[in-house]
Amino acid sequence: MKRVEILDTTLRDGTQCEDVSLSLEDKCAIAGKIDQLGLEYLEAGWPGANPKDARLFARLRELSLPHVKIIGFSSTCRPGTRPEDDTMLHALIEAQPHGATIVGKSWDSHVRGNGGLGCSLDENIRIITETISYLKTVFPLVFFDAEHFFDGFKDNPSYAIAVLKAARAGGATRLILCDTNGGSLPSEITSIVNVLKPELEYPLGIHCHNDGELAVANTIAAVQAGIDHVQGTINGIGERCGNANLCSVIPAIALKLGHDIISHEKMRMLSEISLFVDDVANLSHNKHQPYVGKSAFTHKGGVHVSAVINNPSTYEHISPELVGNQRRVLVSEQSGRSNIIYKAREFNIDLSKDETTANELVKIIKDLENCGFQFEGADASLELLMKKAMGMHMRYFKLKGFRVNTERRSDDTDPVSEATIMIEVDGNIEHTAALGNGPVNALDRALRKALVKFYPSLQEMELLDYKVRVISSRQGTESVVRVLIESGDKKDHWNTVGVSSNIMEASWMALVDSLDYKLYKDSKESTS
Repeated sequence: MKRVEILDTTLRDGTQCEDVSLSLEDKCAIAGKIDQLGLEYLEAGWPGANPKDARLFARLRELSLPHVKIIGFSSTCRPGTRPEDDTMLHALIEAQPHGATIVGKSWDSHVRGNGGLGCSLDENIRIITETISYLKTVFPLVFFDAEHFFDGFKDNPSYAIAVLKAARAGGATRLILCDTNGGSLPSEITSIVNVLKPELEYPLGIHCHNDGELAVANTIAAVQAGIDHVQGTINGIGERCGNANLCSVIPAIALKLGHDIISHEKMRMLSEISLFVDDVANLSHNKHQPYVGKSAFTHKGGVHVSAVINNPSTYEHISPELVGNQRRVLVSEQSGRSNIIYKAREFNIDLSKDETTANELVKIIKDLENCGFQFEGADASLELLMKKAMGMHMRYFKLKGFRVNTERRSDDTDPVSEATIMIEVDGNIEHTAALGNGPVNALDRALRKALVKFYPSLQEMELLDYKVRVISSRQGTESVVRVLIESGDKKDHWNTVGVSSNIMEASWMALVDSLDYKLYKDSKESTS
């Protein structure tokens, strides 16, 4: 077992991702999580490139980050100049990180060609050696990122190796091989690393991009070939198609290859940190992401669920708890009794000895899904359905009738929606009305307004999200629609579903389930 160290570049390379813009506070929050995860290095940004990065290094010095070492990023001095005269290198030194990463050209066509440095190959060698040598007088850690190394090696291996030797001569702590275009194959990574090891006999690192969707595979191949320094980002965010995803790289190297990276306790933070970074970056979380995605250990097919119950390794390559994830079982038209029994257990309902009810629920669910219902994202509706099938559900109110009107009085005014509703609670009739931002919002407000005098806890409930999907468009505006509603209170969030060819009826079904679930949940808490 060898030690593999990690440099996280989420705050530098990751912020080059389209749609990602992190504030100073966002970056500090992510830095804190990286430190908690126990990684060795955090590449925080490029001092001097923008005012925010300059302020970030000052803030990071003030924070309590006991484990991670902060690394600043910059490039070699410009051709024809000396590093001691370079303003960007001065900004790097003034930022006072624990160490530095210096990027330099290793592809000869980028040195001489248009869009590159526009200098001789020898001049590129000089600025690499002198820049690293200069920074080594300031920092104990100086990593050299050999940009486009694998493409450069394929075109001109002798020059690509000469660049690495120049960085070594300057005193670089490590030589980082960069697959900058992200187009290399694992077999190429392996063969090139195997050539370099005896040629250089120097510590090497790997930095892969994901343009060929191989960044994780290429990183693992490099580690298998002997490299023990890995760079990447949380969730693989980065320019174009992203970087090597540390949420996959770390468990693969630790759990599959058996190398030492972080403790098992820290490993269980991966799912939490993956969600945290997406939330801070305002990105939709990829629930199908390996290891840490919500669907990574989710089972839907009846045969799969039956097998997983008896032996999880049949359809799970690792235990989800190792990375802080959890097993989920979905109930759908593909479900069997195993799915129903497993799911009921999540709701503290024991169906293992009630074969009749379990079989009845399988039939009910398959019939409903055939009509367009989908319970995969509507656990609250599913739990209520199970309770009703077992005769365990209390009816909190009865509908006597509702009407929803939407009126637009002129071309230059917005439509106005009003809902009137009549309900009965324990023999008491309540008749009321409410305005809303659209017909569904008006109906939601009217229903809760009618019920709140009987159930005051509904005041703390909110409708958080509302989605409509046309199940089949063949009938045009008469098509069946599915409505999914997310609701929440101070303690919890839950999801409900309704289906109908009438969008208001589908919305009503989902709304009723949502309120029903809140009241059912409150009653459980009051009796526990």
